[in-house]
Amino acid sequence: MFRRTVAPDIEIKLLDPGDAEAIYAAADRDREYLREWLPWVDNTHSAEDVRRFIEEVVSPQWADNRGPQCGIWMDGEFAGSVGCHAIDWANRACSIGYWIESRRQGRGIVTRSVADMLDYLFEAQRLHRVVIQCAVDNHRSCAIPKRLGFAKEGVLRQAERVGNRWLDLVTWSILEDEWRQRRPR
Repeated sequence: MFRRTVAPDIEIKLLDPGDAEAIYAAADRDREYLREWLPWVDNTHSAEDVRRFIEEVVSPQWADNRGPQCGIWMDGEFAGSVGCHAIDWANRACSIGYWIESRRQGRGIVTRSVADMLDYLFEAQRLHRVVIQCAVDNHRSCAIPKRLGFAKEGVLRQAERVGNRWLDLVTWSILEDEWRQRRPR
């Protein structure tokens, strides 16, 4: 089981089917906000949809050593998610994604959780490159790779359909040696 302490009150741990109710409740409470940026929100109608995603995508990905998809837990309550899209082992690379409940934004929770995930990916997994893609207009999401020292590589025009609109995505990347130089110990 993948589990890491990010701060005394913050933990990231591998999503588990038993977490489906808590994950769905958090996403459903914030549905209006999340649907603006995340394509999966409008296709998630129940805790069973979440459970199926964990069983069909998250668990096999972890079992096949292609990276963790984690919940962010604050004082034992589900608050959001941070995780890998499947690791490309031939190139020692992956992309990561994240979201957090709107009521918990602005406290550095995602930044610290992403930094901890990067530590794991670069130290334990020995990856070479990690990418984050964010909607150009999602300023809060784009602030995280900026804050963590990622390089802005460019914009993919109309690269993701969310609801009935196309979003331009900014691509950010960081390399292993860049992370080691930036990361405070």
